[in-house]
Amino acid sequence: METTSQQIDELLVVRSECEHLEFKAAVNRFDFEELVDYCVAMANEGGGRIILGITDHIPRKVVGTAAFDVPERTVAGIFQRLNLKVNFEEVVYQDARILIFDVPARPIGCPIQYRGRYSMRAGGSIVPMTPDKLRAIFEEGKPEWLLQLAKDSCGDADIVRLLHTQRFFDLLRVTYPTTQVGVLEKLEGEQLIQRKNPWAITRLGALLLAKDLRDFDLLSGKAARLVVYRGTSKTETRLDATYNSGYAVGFQDMVNGVVALIPANEVIERALRQEHKMIPEIAVRELIANALIHQDFELTGMSVMIELYDDRIEISNPGLPLIPVDRFIDGYQSRNDRLANLMRRLSICEEKGSGIDKVARQAEIYQLPAPDFRIAFNRTSIVLFKHLDFQEMDRVGRIRACYQHACLKWVMNETLSNQSLRERFQLNGQQSASITQVIKATLEEGKIKLANPAQTSLRYRHYIPYWA
Repeated sequence: METTSQQIDELLVVRSECEHLEFKAAVNRFDFEELVDYCVAMANEGGGRIILGITDHIPRKVVGTAAFDVPERTVAGIFQRLNLKVNFEEVVYQDARILIFDVPARPIGCPIQYRGRYSMRAGGSIVPMTPDKLRAIFEEGKPEWLLQLAKDSCGDADIVRLLHTQRFFDLLRVTYPTTQVGVLEKLEGEQLIQRKNPWAITRLGALLLAKDLRDFDLLSGKAARLVVYRGTSKTETRLDATYNSGYAVGFQDMVNGVVALIPANEVIERALRQEHKMIPEIAVRELIANALIHQDFELTGMSVMIELYDDRIEISNPGLPLIPVDRFIDGYQSRNDRLANLMRRLSICEEKGSGIDKVARQAEIYQLPAPDFRIAFNRTSIVLFKHLDFQEMDRVGRIRACYQHACLKWVMNETLSNQSLRERFQLNGQQSASITQVIKATLEEGKIKLANPAQTSLRYRHYIPYWA
């Protein structure tokens, strides 16, 4: 279908690039090898469009391109290298030439590589494909891990004995069926059980509803573990517990158990002495749900870990993230969509991508240091620290808080300013110079940029994340 001028107008106001859309000015030329790299990454992410002749920063402008004056030869070269048929289109818009490359999705189960590198998109960047992403592509067409069987040859009574069926209906907020047939049909419809000799329980059903995960040989190692330490290091363990109930039926007990062990601080509000937990419950809840949902189930010998210290809580899950840690607040890509969707329906978590946003907002509301996202060998961790005054934070912590504040403002369609960051740290107007130094340091680290580069007045400058 031919691209119209109206569609070009719509592209000019697209807020940001993504896995399926890339703008390049390419006024005079564009490197062919770079174009091939973009084709590889886009094809691996399901396809998209590369548009030359339009600037890639807001406000976008049509500048026209002279690159690839013989596009037929260009797409032939791409096909020769990738065996991928890319289409092109030349559009004249206000006397300027725009060149659009339409990249198809890769074949099912076949990731595309170029020069030995499997690439994928992460926001507007090209990055090496993560091992679990590559594995997932190779396994396309095979039975999904969550729908494989955890236990087969189960009778009707076994289903009720092994799974919290009553609790499942309570969480769904629907009436428990009057017959056992009705219960089994509902579980089958949700793919928690399958008809096989006469029934089999899927891994999804066991992980969510198991009365005891140890009843399922391959899933006992997926139970979440809580370790409480004395002090701020791992030298002395005060408690080591495992939550063996299914994630959905045992989630609230897990959250309650963790929150009960979090140290509390006494504060005086309106002449009354009250206790406030070092870490707010809502943040604990979201972090645990996030770890359960985003873990890589195919990594054996690893489970979700909740580690509680006197000054922080660390919640981690097996597997590396599918998106860069810098994009945790604004981005979302689920490793286990089927699990995530059902847990949302069971009110374990909320809408897609809101969990980390909510944790970061809670850190600001309770004047906590910004969450620290950490990547280790086959493990992703999020660390929340107890309250620190602005003066107690180090340079790294202040920069992290400034960047995350910019991200939160961005997702709310707002921008960071000296005033908004002062309010985040609960500083007064006389301390604006300190905030100016934080903003300057964050700019130097490349984490934020000016929303309007033409603005010269320090007083009216606003900032946005570097990727916006």
